[in-house]
Amino acid sequence: PVAIVCVGMAGSGKTTFMQRINAHLHSKKQLPYVINLDPAVHSVPFDSNIDIRDSVNYKEVMKQYNLGPNGGILTSLNLFATKIDQILALLEKRTAPPPAPTSPTASTPTTPHKPIKHILVDTPGQIEVFVWSASGDILLNSLASSFPTVIAYIIDTPRTTSTSTFMSNMLYACSILYKTKLPMILVFNKTDAQDAEFAKEWMTDFEAFQDALRKEEEGGSFGGEGSGGSGYLGSLLNSMSLVLEEFYRHLSVVGVSSMTGDGIDEFFESVQQKKEEFVRDYQPELERRRAQREDDKKKHREKELGRLMKDMNVTGPKPRSKPSEEPETVSDAEDLDDEEQEVEMNDDDDDETQEDGLEQRYKQAIRDSHGDEGGPSGDDFSFARYMHKASIG
Repeated sequence: PVAIVCVGMAGSGKTTFMQRINAHLHSKKQLPYVINLDPAVHSVPFDSNIDIRDSVNYKEVMKQYNLGPNGGILTSLNLFATKIDQILALLEKRTAPPPAPTSPTASTPTTPHKPIKHILVDTPGQIEVFVWSASGDILLNSLASSFPTVIAYIIDTPRTTSTSTFMSNMLYACSILYKTKLPMILVFNKTDAQDAEFAKEWMTDFEAFQDALRKEEEGGSFGGEGSGGSGYLGSLLNSMSLVLEEFYRHLSVVGVSSMTGDGIDEFFESVQQKKEEFVRDYQPELERRRAQREDDKKKHREKELGRLMKDMNVTGPKPRSKPSEEPETVSDAEDLDDEEQEVEMNDDDDDETQEDGLEQRYKQAIRDSHGDEGGPSGDDFSFARYMHKASIG
């Protein structure tokens, strides 16, 4: 299944867009798995399989920690992120293919459930709270480690008709793309009120954007009437349009209307393309980063093991015991040396046995608590364990 994470500025129509794509998938008999991550929303026009409001009380968080609205949303996400292991377990269980029938001659045949093909995630309206927070990073990375994940950046098309607002949205989309390192689709919403063809033209034709910028400058939008484009903003937009030309080539652009449903089919075609792009380009990079993290953890554990052995002085030589009596003859001295050599050899064997036993026990404890090589590491949920120990959740 592919996970679609909807992000966008406040008022861009994310929740309405979520309702539209959810209804579209239901009409196609492809039931999605819906996750709501907005703790401050009063009601949503769709049924959520996982709702942050069932786990975290937004108003109680604000009252308990003496926070404002944005701080309450951020803290609620932090608390919810401690349950990411439970969320992934539910998703993997629900999206797994149905088990094969145990016996073909069963008296009561069971109808296997259809596996989920789409995971829809709605995020808070305060986009920076989710995109730039540690909890948002944990949720996105955990989701992308298990499923192909696509970012749908929702844009309010009627508010983007000016070149300055358009460029602001493009810069924000660029920052989100390189922050999340996930495939992105630009969704120009509300096309029933404003057609999105102008935005597509500005992204594909540099001269068209320059013409629109020149008209706004001559109309007095920048620097006063009759400025002729001498303002700083006009020069900045002109430069940024050249800089972002390469950025536009890696994006899919779709115009949709959440009210009428226009463009939804085109959106899901783009989702399929981005899913293939994720598997082809993004997943190998994620695997490389995951392997690097596991290798770093292994080296760190070995370093800590060596430091522990050194601190415990397990490998250090034991002091030789002094003889109680001095040898009187040469033959007595030779006999004493043989005895001490035999005792020293036995001590060395004991040291090696003790060191090997302690090292094996320590490594076994490391594997029990952190997971063996190739398996999930317990450090991935260290934040959750810390929150549970601190009795914050």
